[in-house]
Amino acid sequence: MSFCVLIPARMASSRLPEKPLADIAGLPMVVRVAQRAKLSAASRVVVAADDARIVAACQAHGIDALLTRTDHPSGSDRLAQACDLLDLQDSDMVVNVQGDEPLIDPASIDAAAKLLQNRIDCSMSTLAHPIDNVEDFTNPNVVKVVLDAHNTAMYFSRAPISWWRDGGITALPKPAPLRHVGLYGYRVGFLREFPHLAQAPMELTESLEQLRALWHGHRIAVHVTAHSPGPGVDTPEDLAKVRALLR
Repeated sequence: MSFCVLIPARMASSRLPEKPLADIAGLPMVVRVAQRAKLSAASRVVVAADDARIVAACQAHGIDALLTRTDHPSGSDRLAQACDLLDLQDSDMVVNVQGDEPLIDPASIDAAAKLLQNRIDCSMSTLAHPIDNVEDFTNPNVVKVVLDAHNTAMYFSRAPISWWRDGGITALPKPAPLRHVGLYGYRVGFLREFPHLAQAPMELTESLEQLRALWHGHRIAVHVTAHSPGPGVDTPEDLAKVRALLR
């Protein structure tokens, strides 16, 4: 199995300005993410940045980084340009690790890559884990996914799905609903195609880019893990939590 990890990183975060360079125990956050990714089986780990300061910070700590355009409308567009800059072939595989996941489990990265390699019927792979509390089930910031019998995604939603007809929202349905983890494996050929696909109506409603792939008939394989990943960083409160954990 051969694959490359790409980490998109951009400065313009409304909730946490200059998030990629936020200090976590003496290192920029994006560097910590890349260091975790290097513990996976990836042949190469590269940060795709929109700002020269991110590239400089990565290079200062021995992390490969390249500068992409600042006007990309989505992370997928940034990754597609990175594939071109790295001269990757359409048959190659990449795993997209978000730049705000400094506690990412390297085994999760390997799982996404291995699943995509084995599921030749799918253009993408991703992860999910069981939800264990009602608060997460009803939280629109926690994305849920419903699978078919082969662990292929049927739908992603911010709504609580599958809905328990007889239980309402006072308790979790059984089997436990699944939380989607935003880590993706891609075949490079599809990643180059994706930014040119028309946006899906349901994608615009839910603000979930992966629904575009489903709407156009592409399949997404899902690896179900037993436990949730380490916390990501979206807000100053998240940053404080991760700093405390690493201390």
